[in-house]
Amino acid sequence: MTFSEVPPALALNDAQQLVVESWRLVNQSYVDPQRFEAIQWKRLRQKTLERPIQTSSDAYDAIDDLLAPIGDPYTRLLRPADWSALRSNTQGSVSGVGLQLGLRGDDPAIVVIAPLEGSPAAEAGIASGWEVRRVDGQQAAELGLEATAARLRGPAGTRVLLELVPPGERPQELDLTRRQVDLQPVRSRLMERNGHPIGYLRITQFAEPVPDLVAARLETMQQQGIDGLVLDLRNNSGGLVSAGLAVANVLLDGAPIVETVNREGFADAQQAGPGQLFGGPMVTLVNGGTASASEILAGALQDDSRSPLLGSRTFGKGLIQTLIGLGGDGSGLAVTVARYVTPSGRDIQNLGIEPDRLLPQPEPLNPGGDNDAWLDAALDALERQLPSGEANR
Repeated sequence: MTFSEVPPALALNDAQQLVVESWRLVNQSYVDPQRFEAIQWKRLRQKTLERPIQTSSDAYDAIDDLLAPIGDPYTRLLRPADWSALRSNTQGSVSGVGLQLGLRGDDPAIVVIAPLEGSPAAEAGIASGWEVRRVDGQQAAELGLEATAARLRGPAGTRVLLELVPPGERPQELDLTRRQVDLQPVRSRLMERNGHPIGYLRITQFAEPVPDLVAARLETMQQQGIDGLVLDLRNNSGGLVSAGLAVANVLLDGAPIVETVNREGFADAQQAGPGQLFGGPMVTLVNGGTASASEILAGALQDDSRSPLLGSRTFGKGLIQTLIGLGGDGSGLAVTVARYVTPSGRDIQNLGIEPDRLLPQPEPLNPGGDNDAWLDAALDALERQLPSGEANR
């Protein structure tokens, strides 16, 4: 065959371009490029493009199959509905049942990190650590993390049937009605303990508005003359790392916050600037629903001896993802781009953070609400840090 007889290369259609772009973005961003050699990453791209890919749906299925061998559940395709929902979460609202979900290690089981306060899930008594077995009859482990989360979201007034397994108990079914859930990521109030004004600050998620909200609440409580602060990070499953770092910055006076390690092995140390909005005594509450960005904050407070941690071991998510939009079809990628360690060098992935003091089980079902025994314990511990509190004992 002469040169003139060689057929021209076929141009990729839009759906195939979506697959190629996804491969390229993961290839240049993923935290562990050595993993690509083990799974023959370049050959996977070639084999994927050999399959028929004509529609967006074909492309999404192909991208899912392309990413699966990496073995990282947090590096994943976000279909348009998932991308939109995740962006809504970071801005402070969601329509669904109000469950934050995660994975533990290599176990395919999908577990509840935390229910959102005031959500249908919280009102039904669902708690951190419950396994989600089925959603409307479909196996959650087969659906995967993102698809399971997507099936829990939906228009207000629609219903979803869940099969869940509390730790050590039998499966149970719950029929929940979706509704709009205002995340209210920052809540605060002034409390009193034996004559001491105490500030209570609860952060349920690190969404975009959180740093400004925290700064405003701390300034208000300072004006009210608080002697100490209880920071409540229970059931805070994370969110925007940048928001978590910004909150750490106003509580730590020039102290180290976290060290991130990227794909080149380069360690980037984040340190708080000089000064802080509140420098008095504080105690921080954590539990198994404390994950990701909230673990970065908790680890810094503990390692820098800024605040003791009380509660139970945290979730253990020491990986950082970035969100990347894909073209104009409304989809995107979540890609793990870094690992992090606490200021003392602890890698908490799959291990979590052990609090300075374990508090009795079972956990209070309504953090910050009436009859919260853990909050009472935190107030007792905080009072012992106050000079006059010591004198009264």
